[in-house]
Amino acid sequence: MKANHLPSWNDTPTRQAILAFVAAVTDEAGPRYVPPAERIAVFDNDGTLWCEKPIYAQLDIILRKLAAQAEHDPSLRERQPWRAACQKDYAWLGGAITRYYQGDDADVQLVLAGVLALADGRAVEDVEAEAAAFVAQERHPTPGRPYAEVVYQPMLELLRYLEDHSFTCYIVSGSGREFLRGIAELLYGIPRERVIGGTVAYAYELRDGVGTIVQRGELDVVNDGPGKPIQIWDVVGRRPILACGNSNGDLHMLQFAGSPSLPALRLLLLHDDATREFAYTAGAERALEMARAKDWTVVSMQHDWGQVFPELVGG
Repeated sequence: MKANHLPSWNDTPTRQAILAFVAAVTDEAGPRYVPPAERIAVFDNDGTLWCEKPIYAQLDIILRKLAAQAEHDPSLRERQPWRAACQKDYAWLGGAITRYYQGDDADVQLVLAGVLALADGRAVEDVEAEAAAFVAQERHPTPGRPYAEVVYQPMLELLRYLEDHSFTCYIVSGSGREFLRGIAELLYGIPRERVIGGTVAYAYELRDGVGTIVQRGELDVVNDGPGKPIQIWDVVGRRPILACGNSNGDLHMLQFAGSPSLPALRLLLLHDDATREFAYTAGAERALEMARAKDWTVVSMQHDWGQVFPELVGG
């Protein structure tokens, strides 16, 4: 019979592996004991902590702004990514991300150029406030739920379970750091200082007599692929002992977990539930191959989770 730990997780070998790992690293008399200061857990965001298909919230904000630009400048409407934004062509946008994770970044570079142009000159606090308001008010286009309610209930439980056992949890995402800082506490209970994300360059300005950090339209840190372990080390100064992701962009972060003297649990979320969410492996091929070769723990959304999303507020 299943205890109250991780109640939305089915009682499968995956759940047992998580419980066994946490028990081992917290057993002071055991050979795999890890002191609390070294119990670092890192989680990707899009597709790992919440739904990323066919679009995720930060990209949705960007697309709406690109579409508004094209309304004022019709010459943009036949250029990507403005054309996809105007037509709500999520297939092209999703394909751009997938192709990036498969090694072709041509279309992502087009999206990135639009993103950088939108970022230029924005105060960082304004970006955070916009993110929090958008996620609280707007709905995901597929399940029709508010963005704040397309987080994964089992992952929320895992975050709290780890914290109860003196783990320090970080979000490590390719999405923009300011966007994630605006929503991390609201959605996941993760404080802003434990958000590691992609960044644009910054500048300092005095605006109306107030010192302000503003974004510049230049890329600074690409927090994806090999950039993730580099940023983890830069910010945290420790290797994680638990890492969780869902795509090829998380492969290096998963590899970085643990060491010859540190145990590790590497979790790779497999989107295989077309009924309750989506079923896809595109963009995760190399990560899945590595997981199977190295005997990492593949989390099946279909088989390991009894529930995907939280209960809707108000029923």
